[in-house]
Amino acid sequence: MIRELSKYWERQQVFEMIYLGKNGETSRRIVRILELDAAGQRFKAYCYARKACRVFAVENVLAVAPVRKRTAG
Repeated sequence: MIRELSKYWERQQVFEMIYLGKNGETSRRIVRILELDAAGQRFKAYCYARKACRVFAVENVLAVAPVRKRTAG
């Protein structure tokens, strides 16, 4: 998972992730990584759902996918 996250970070790309929270519930988040720690354990990201910066544990990221731009029409 760290490889995929590193790619999004290097490209400053917004992506969607499924995240397992501390309470055991999963959530869908759209984020952009701001910092990735050197050990690859955690990352700081802007969460568009919460409209704030959050810190996420890499081990709790269950899946990632690029956000596709919607077109009018």
